[in-house]
Parts: sequence; structure tokens; C-alpha cells
Amino acid sequence: MADHVQRGTHPCPCPSCRTASLDEVARDHEAINRVVAGLDERQRRLFAGLLALRQGHGGIIAVARVTGLSRTTIRRGIQELQAGLGEAHGRIRRPGAGRRALEKKRPR
Repeated sequence: MADHVQRGTHPCPCPSCRTASLDEVARDHEAINRVVAGLDERQRRLFAGLLALRQGHGGIIAVARVTGLSRTTIRRGIQELQAGLGEAHGRIRRPGAGRRALEKKRPR
């Protein structure tokens, strides 16, 4: 399994979650955000895509609001699910993707 930084949980902006109620919707959103926080970026994309597909029409926007993920990230997760992409082999990002190393960015 690849090493990844665990991100914090996203504070859901929906009315159920903002009122600090313990209703089923707020508990579901909290659980979703706890799971998303522990996933790497590929797993996060696929999980969000699956949630959006299960919700149907308007699912992408709803999942984006709950998780704080970009709609394009969720769309990409849906596309990967529908294409049936297999297991990741060692890398999460394509070679050369991601942030540039600080040494390359600001040489001494």
C-alpha cells in the first residue's frame, strides 16, 4: 500500500450538519467524511464516484458538497469506475505528476 498523508475531515455545510443535530443524515455525512479522510487520492476519487452514481441525478453536486471534493474529481472517479480500470500498480499518480520538488522549484 502506498504511503499517503491522511487529510482532515471536511466540515459538511448542509443544514443537518451545521445544526449539530444527531439525525441520520448528519451521521451519514460524518461517516462518509471519516472514510474519505483515510483514503489515498485514487481511492477517494473512486469512492466519491461510486457515491455519486448511487445517488443518481444531482449526485455529483451532492457528493461534492458533503466531501469537499471537486466535481471534476468526482466525474473522473465515475469515468474510471465505468471504464473498469483495474488495480493501481505501485503508483497513484502518473510519472511526473504532482508537486515539483522544492529543490527543483527554488534552486540554491
